[in-house]
Amino acid sequence: MEKLTHTEEETMQAVWHTGEGNIKSFMEKLPVPAPYTTVASIIKNLEKKGYLSSRLIGNAYVYKPAISEEDYKKKFMGSVVKEYFDNSYKEMVNFFVEQKKLSASELKEIISMIEKGNSK
Repeated sequence: MEKLTHTEEETMQAVWHTGEGNIKSFMEKLPVPAPYTTVASIIKNLEKKGYLSSRLIGNAYVYKPAISEEDYKKKFMGSVVKEYFDNSYKEMVNFFVEQKKLSASELKEIISMIEKGNSK
């Protein structure tokens, strides 16, 4: 599974939020409007890459995700941690703290979530 471009990720977000649909239904969910032909080209590329499956209904194709959003996150967030944070989630959290992107109260929430997860 190869990493998607930013535009492909935005399009996949639209597909994941729609579920199954045609190109026009995905266009409605895009954060930035794009021409039909552009979206159609991106959809075809996503299908070639194995992210979408399609079926012909009448004379139109209907597409649906071939991979879940959760599976995509797991795969590529893990590679971000590995490539940028020396495979250390602690280093990643530290980065966000230093960048003032993570507050003390949010950090306490994270600790609470970890402790609840460990008690299962």
